[in-house]
Amino acid sequence: MTNVKLAVVFYSMSGTNYQLAQWAEAGAKEIGAEVKVLKVEELAPESIIERNEVWKATVESTKDVPVATSDDIEWADAIIFSVPTRFGNMPSQMKQFLDIQGGIWATGKTVNKVVSAMTSAQNLHGGQEATLLSLYTSMMHWGAIIASPGYTDPVIFGAGGNPYGTSVTVDQDGKMIEDVEAAVKHQAKRTVTVAEWVKKGNQ
Repeated sequence: MTNVKLAVVFYSMSGTNYQLAQWAEAGAKEIGAEVKVLKVEELAPESIIERNEVWKATVESTKDVPVATSDDIEWADAIIFSVPTRFGNMPSQMKQFLDIQGGIWATGKTVNKVVSAMTSAQNLHGGQEATLLSLYTSMMHWGAIIASPGYTDPVIFGAGGNPYGTSVTVDQDGKMIEDVEAAVKHQAKRTVTVAEWVKKGNQ
């Protein structure tokens, strides 16, 4: 395999998307990719986070994860985003991260990045597909190449059958309802493989 560089960029309030990011890292490494797992900057006031034990615990458990920067986007051949859904959209933390990439976008440094996305919500129809589409809309402006999983492997059906990207429902106790680990790993491998095709084509 060509040395594909993958950035897995996540935002996580309850730990779900951090776990998805770690599974994506594992899947990509299985086929030889170089991987960075990165979080976006937390924007919520500390006073709000302190009142939510799960949120506070997630901030603590991810404190050593590097914060994503424009340099990481430039470095990457491929990017997987993992975010919870917020009212059918990506959370403001991820939106700000995308919005401040105008400098590298303007100089063409986002063009032909291979991208894919994953999400979670507390309800089966809680906006997962809309969230992924909101992310992909920004990626179209970037000139990126979207590598959605489609129905390229049977594991996708076992994970709920979302062709836009792996999505998972989380119950009131914060536990994932669907078993999505295999689907996440497949999506990561597909993203890296498409990036390899693009990279070889540019050589």
